Amino acid sequence: MAIPTAPLASGYTIPYLGLGTWRLVGDDCARIVRQALDLGYTHIDTADMYGNHEQVGAGIRGVERSSFFLTTKVGPEHLRHDDTIAVCERSLRELGTDYLDMLLIHWPNADVPMAETFEAMADLTQRGLIRSAGVSNFVAARLDEAVRISPVAICTNQVEFHPLLFQQSLLSFCGGRRVKVTAYSPLARTEALGHPVILAVSEEIGRTPAQVCLNWLVQKAIIVIPKASSEHRLRENMDIFDWSLTPEQQARIDAIGEQRRLIRPDIAEF
Repeated sequence: MAIPTAPLASGYTIPYLGLGTWRLVGDDCARIVRQALDLGYTHIDTADMYGNHEQVGAGIRGVERSSFFLTTKVGPEHLRHDDTIAVCERSLRELGTDYLDMLLIHWPNADVPMAETFEAMADLTQRGLIRSAGVSNFVAARLDEAVRISPVAICTNQVEFHPLLFQQSLLSFCGGRRVKVTAYSPLARTEALGHPVILAVSEEIGRTPAQVCLNWLVQKAIIVIPKASSEHRLRENMDIFDWSLTPEQQARIDAIGEQRRLIRPDIAEF
């Protein structure tokens, strides 16, 4: 089954399922990226901060570039105009590609005016080096400012989002501004897989806990980018599109009510 896509404010589309590559390094990274693409994945997510651009590049080498969506991110220490340009150009060299489908601000930096970074994004768009721009780890107030001041569309806000961190208000806020939410750590680093509600739903429908979590997100029109380190997990994560949780099952997961933030809670503004 082909992975469905969602429209972006830039006019492009993004696949609802991607391969997250955080902590994938070396030959394993290149192998998993290539396996994912061979299995039918059409979306690869990386970041300058991950230090694996060259390995991701090895994984995508020889694959028709137009057949997959490639995202990377610029870190908070590189958000000055010229630094953003330089990081993007270096990322393209390391990845071995002529353009990025998406470039994100990885984390906000209060010491750098956002307008400066978004001007760089606009320059990169005009040069054809990136097709869409977005942000990551932005709270609603910061995202609202970004949407108002950016000369290019803010297409996505990539945030930690899973059944143990259901950010309903942020999801609604993004939806009202044509900003797609992308969920990283959609399984809560596997912590969601053992939750009693997830396990109960999994038993009811004969799907794995991971598939339950991912389907719950996709039914909310959220992009998911789970990491996988084996072909089995890659296949499992793909098998989420031809079935649906019932409204009652979705509501039970919605009502878990935890706010368990796992990624950099020391600096997150949420």
